[in-house]
Amino acid sequence: MAAESTMVPLGTPLPAFRLPSATGEEVAAEDYDGRMLLVAFLSQHCPYVQHVEQGLGELLARHPELAVVGVCSNDTGISPDDTPDRLAEQAERAGWGFPYLVDESQEVGRAFGAACTPDFFLFDAEGRLAYRGAMDDSSPGNGRPVTGELLEGAIVAVGNGETVPEPHRPAMGCSIKWR
Repeated sequence: MAAESTMVPLGTPLPAFRLPSATGEEVAAEDYDGRMLLVAFLSQHCPYVQHVEQGLGELLARHPELAVVGVCSNDTGISPDDTPDRLAEQAERAGWGFPYLVDESQEVGRAFGAACTPDFFLFDAEGRLAYRGAMDDSSPGNGRPVTGELLEGAIVAVGNGETVPEPHRPAMGCSIKWR
């Protein structure tokens, strides 16, 4: 079922997290202190994520200054394609070099206010939310190309110490599969 992201207030502090990655390493929010960080809520099964996964990999490759983590908060009892091994396969297929975290308790997804996949949260180097929402205006079947222009514009602005102009477009995707 399609859902839109909740528009968490800008300036919200980065929620604390410590999660295992799909390949077993533990990753924590404090690992990124002092760095611009993109937290992307993703899933392997979602056609909205599959639609943008290659473009997301290409966009992120253009911004090596950006720290990135992916998070899957889906309940695998509801969404069995989102197991750690399938997430690792997706990351390899899409060329993602960032840690893909498994939020089995779903506490991290709830702390961020994530609602769908994909859902993007960009934090500045001080750990304040600077952008939330869509990667671009493309979605499966709407005929618009995956450009990443909204997310990339936000990354550039935040990297330059600028405010991302509002309004921010909410992300649209598969609803997170909550227990």
